[in-house]
Amino acid sequence: MTASATFDLTSAIAADLPFLRRYARALTGSQDSGDRYAAATLESILIEDTPVRDATSPRIGLFHCFHRVWSSAGAPLETDDDILAKRAQVHMAGLTPNSREALLLHAIEGFDRTSIAEIMAHDEAEVQALLDAAIREMEASVTGKVMVIEDEAIIAMDIVDIVGQIGHKVTGVARTRREAVELAARERPDLILSDIQLADDSSGIDAVNDILAQFDDIPVIFITAFPERLLTGDKPEPAFLITKPFSEEQVRSAVSQAMFFASTETLHA
Repeated sequence: MTASATFDLTSAIAADLPFLRRYARALTGSQDSGDRYAAATLESILIEDTPVRDATSPRIGLFHCFHRVWSSAGAPLETDDDILAKRAQVHMAGLTPNSREALLLHAIEGFDRTSIAEIMAHDEAEVQALLDAAIREMEASVTGKVMVIEDEAIIAMDIVDIVGQIGHKVTGVARTRREAVELAARERPDLILSDIQLADDSSGIDAVNDILAQFDDIPVIFITAFPERLLTGDKPEPAFLITKPFSEEQVRSAVSQAMFFASTETLHA
């Protein structure tokens, strides 16, 4: 292997690592746990990089190596005394095995069915069956009240419509940090879906942290056109992060995942 080839592979992995970490974090519900599996994946590649080099692309190879590590560990969730983790364990028991993985790979990370089949070592028919099962089972498992923080009216309307279609109640839409805090105080949400940059140049991150200072255990989904600014490796990071422009499928998946898993991560501005 030439030095140039090694450098190219290292560069490709480095570029995709933040998104592997996002996927691992959403999958496990924990930044610490997700990062441990991402680190274990890198260690496995250092020992043997052939699966990455033989893959259709380095990105697919990286996620495939992650799945080998994840599957060999038994696809566990965090086990501790936290009530949210216990709730997630109960929900997980009723899901089709591997369905959440397929749904996250497709709806959040943007892989097509052919790529998911390569990553998970399934055929495409199995992947389609897993996607169908995930959507059906997760949307049926948990419903609740969703608060939207978004200053662009058309985007807010789209989000409200999508959230309503999958059976959740929208408590309202806030355009600024102050409106968000006041809205949450009037009716405590079960989930917050927030943009980063708001109408008055305030931060959705600040708004969310203000709300979480009043209420514990509210899952949060952030929406941003610049996800790499939040996927830095610093703590804490959001468990669920949607990239603008988003698709209906991405929002449906993230909302269902967050409601199901109820994993809350706050951010420093």
